[in-house]
Amino acid sequence: MHRVVVLALEGVYPFELSIPVRIFGTAVGESDEPLYEVITCSLDGGPVTTGADFAVTVEHGIEAFETADTLVIPPFTCDPGEGRNWLPEPLADAFTRLRRGTRIVSICTASYVLAAAGLLDGRQATTHWNEADHFQRMFPKVKVDPDVLFVDDGDVLTAAGVAAGIDLCMHILRRDHGSEVANRVARLCVVPPWREGGQAQFIRRPVPEPSATTTSSTRAWALEQLHRPLSLAELAGHARMSVRTFSRRFRDEVGMTPGQWLTRQRVEHARRLLETTDLPVDRVADEAGFGTATSLRQHLVATTGVSPTTYRHTFRADDHAPVSTPC
Repeated sequence: MHRVVVLALEGVYPFELSIPVRIFGTAVGESDEPLYEVITCSLDGGPVTTGADFAVTVEHGIEAFETADTLVIPPFTCDPGEGRNWLPEPLADAFTRLRRGTRIVSICTASYVLAAAGLLDGRQATTHWNEADHFQRMFPKVKVDPDVLFVDDGDVLTAAGVAAGIDLCMHILRRDHGSEVANRVARLCVVPPWREGGQAQFIRRPVPEPSATTTSSTRAWALEQLHRPLSLAELAGHARMSVRTFSRRFRDEVGMTPGQWLTRQRVEHARRLLETTDLPVDRVADEAGFGTATSLRQHLVATTGVSPTTYRHTFRADDHAPVSTPC
């Protein structure tokens, strides 16, 4: 059984600490057998204070690192300052206990730990948008992307703030065992199996003036029209706005342009069709509004890193072979 080890550091945030056991601990196979064993450890095996008004007791010490197939580090209260050498020696030593090939995951600002340990040098990674500039100054060798919910760089994965830890764990589950298992866990945990968009939609921006007119009804209408071309003028016309007004309000509400949003919806629709139907790739491309299989392939590779055929083989319920999918 795949063992997930969660490291609880002093000042750990309880919500993020609970994410791995909630997601991975819910995952079962066809015969209801657990797919993961999730254990929590601390550096000394003793109780750990949290970022709330209570402590948690764990049953494992740092020796658990030696048995980890996946290591997850939730965020904790800390002040890394501006120096790379802030990483405590016991924590730095702990990474030497990991077996070769262990998958390492950080949630939110726990990315500071991975970066300080040198695990993110030359890699793409993310962290909470509010810390992205500081993080980049502190670790210039890391390729920081502040606009995504998570980054999958193969054996090292990083999530942005708080709930993005759920998104990343759902992604890992989907990568390990396919969409059927991930969707079942999502239903049981009442979370989306895949959340569109990135951190940009959560970054504070001026709140638009209150208005009875929004773009929500046009977005709902557009989702029913994905099989055909949709121009910006047609979208604005449906919303009974000028193109300029519609574009501005759409970006204020959604955090991206209408064209970017529409492409995301087409990709997501194509993914669902690849996962749940046996339609030929050409037909999937047509149903999703891409027109040609070549166009579908270009957009899917840009989003997931794999071709439509590889995606279907990976995420169909009858094929659980894992594949690395850069975000």
